[in-house]
Amino acid sequence: MKQTPGSMISFKRPDGQEIQGYLAKPHKLEGAPAIVVIQEWWGLNDQIRGVADRFAQAGYIALVPDLFRGKSTVEEAEANHLLTQLDFGDAAGQDIRGAVQYLQTQSGRVAVTGYCMGGALTLLALSNIPEVAAGVVWYGFPPLEYVDASKIKAPVLGHWATQDEFFPAETVDLLEKKLADANVDVEFHRYLAHHAFANETAVGPGRIARTQFDPVWAQLAWDRTLTFLGKTMWTQK
Repeated sequence: MKQTPGSMISFKRPDGQEIQGYLAKPHKLEGAPAIVVIQEWWGLNDQIRGVADRFAQAGYIALVPDLFRGKSTVEEAEANHLLTQLDFGDAAGQDIRGAVQYLQTQSGRVAVTGYCMGGALTLLALSNIPEVAAGVVWYGFPPLEYVDASKIKAPVLGHWATQDEFFPAETVDLLEKKLADANVDVEFHRYLAHHAFANETAVGPGRIARTQFDPVWAQLAWDRTLTFLGKTMWTQK
């Protein structure tokens, strides 16, 4: 029987507004690091809850803020609509920062990770939330002019697909250079894969044709993520 350690909670943004999120806890809470998990454009669905559950099973307190306020979809057009309605600055500076601050009440170190849209928001969070201890970006970035690399003080791990039609490999190269030029501790990995290669639901009819789950690359990227977080989040400073 699959473990489902999570439940929906409420927490406050810096401006005092209350929002919901999915919180998954590990068996051993004492000394556990924490991580904010940022959704794709599908919303807070079962797949992203499953990612939080996996982090919890690996020893992390994981929180997925509900950026779409209860809305989720399996339709590309509706997902795009939800994406375009989202205020990215507010999401990063309020929703995600609120999630980080909530987790700081339970853990000494908090990382941020996100997929696709969530990857872009992870980079914005790293640029705007000084409390973040590490960031893991999965195949997503905002317009590069919105990434203030000079403000990123935490180490960054990135996973990118070389056949990604949404986030081109050339722009990933530019992002890597921008971060490196600003002396960010950055580690990018590239995979011969399509967009959403780590999303196990990106298969079969009804999904976007330009996405494709790849279990081999997904497992390698996950292992690298846990190794990176193990080095950056469990070390006492």
